[in-house]
Amino acid sequence: MMDVERGDLVLEEELVQLVKKVINEKCEKKHIELKKAAGGIPTKLYNTLSSFSNQSEGGTIIFGIDEDAGYEIVGVYDAQTLQKKLVEQSLQMQPVVRPLFTVARIKDKLVVSAEIYECDIYDKPCFYKGAGRLRGSYIRVGDSDQPMTEYEIYSYEAFKKRINDELRTVDRATMDNLSKNNVAEYLMMLRRQKPNLLNLKDGRLLETQGACQGEFPTVAGLMLLAAYPQEFFPQLSVTAMVVQGKAIGELGDDGERFIDNKRIEGTIPQMLEGTLAFARRNTRMKTIIAEDGTRADKSEYPIKALREIILNALIHRDYSVHTERSPIRLVMYEDRLELENPGGLYGRITVDNLGKVSADTRNPYMAGALEIMIGTENRFSGIPTILTELKKAGMPAPVFINKRGVFKVIFYKKVANENKDNNIEQEILNYCIKPRSREELVKKFGFEAPTYFIKTYIHPLIEDGKIYMTLPEKPRSKFQKYYTKL
Repeated sequence: MMDVERGDLVLEEELVQLVKKVINEKCEKKHIELKKAAGGIPTKLYNTLSSFSNQSEGGTIIFGIDEDAGYEIVGVYDAQTLQKKLVEQSLQMQPVVRPLFTVARIKDKLVVSAEIYECDIYDKPCFYKGAGRLRGSYIRVGDSDQPMTEYEIYSYEAFKKRINDELRTVDRATMDNLSKNNVAEYLMMLRRQKPNLLNLKDGRLLETQGACQGEFPTVAGLMLLAAYPQEFFPQLSVTAMVVQGKAIGELGDDGERFIDNKRIEGTIPQMLEGTLAFARRNTRMKTIIAEDGTRADKSEYPIKALREIILNALIHRDYSVHTERSPIRLVMYEDRLELENPGGLYGRITVDNLGKVSADTRNPYMAGALEIMIGTENRFSGIPTILTELKKAGMPAPVFINKRGVFKVIFYKKVANENKDNNIEQEILNYCIKPRSREELVKKFGFEAPTYFIKTYIHPLIEDGKIYMTLPEKPRSKFQKYYTKL
């Protein structure tokens, strides 16, 4: 929680420091919930127990601070009874929550913390049994507990039960809706690359690859092989736009909101090529002249990296009924490119280990078919290729953001980023004359992804000896601050 490795304890001395930090900043956090509890324990903490158990790295409930009284330390009346009552509530959760308690005396007042660990993904969502799974499951949004949507709950169930939404059949669709040319070409490539399937009849072969169930095509079959998939799924497409400025809503001199705007349809291979063509059409090229006089055009975004993020979005988006009205969204700004697809990261994969470990695959049949059709390799989701291509181009690493059923990738332009780096480095050094926390830095410089900001801007300054840590022996401590030596 809050930059602490899983398993670290909120010891008494750390609780004292945490309380001081909360009082100084006068706000709750994503991983911290404050409860007054001067006259006893709040009667209903089920929502917070659920949200902390469901969120990455859990959270901590602190009893004995009155937020409404200017974050005054009011203490708790009976720490032992409070812990007993909270355990009773924790036992009413599914799965059962096991709080880790710490008690500290601050200004002659007793303050109690209850550390709630994230539960295993196979136990999520954690919910209050008295309300049931649909009404008793919560997620942390900012400093508040919000009910999980039906889709968020379904996402956990789909992973645990291995529900393959790509294999569901579609009302109105028949095998006649598949393009004969697409099917013939796919079967030819399939038999060439998988000789053990050579003798199967066409229908049976398509069935083994998830393209149909008996006489009815599946979502996978339609999205890969149909003459026009959007006949059944109008929104399973890509909306692509170029925005003048750095935010949607900024108007150009001529009053136009978008420089270019297009809906891209077709099968997955067709949408891949159509989206890539749109991006290339709206990407500046520069000519590089080598020492031997040869000329080569170089895109401001590496084409291979662009292709990978588009392909990843098409393969790994959610194809359930919950998201079939949501298109993939490509937006090209003055300083960056953003690609957003419905369906957050799937299974056990997180932003931190993305591309480093073999990932759970939401749509294995589509991924397998595309390996045959366009030669894609799904084992590591293309992330290593993206990282390598951006590094070769001298560009910053991509930003990956995963939140509430949406996954976003951001590429920043090289030139824009270089200018930005020159300005932001000095601003960081000036701002850190007074020691600053990770939260303060991210808020000050307006970054959506804290991990990206710290790795991209703070760590290089530490390596250059320009920024120092207040707790160098504990680089991931929740109490870590960064400062500039005068």
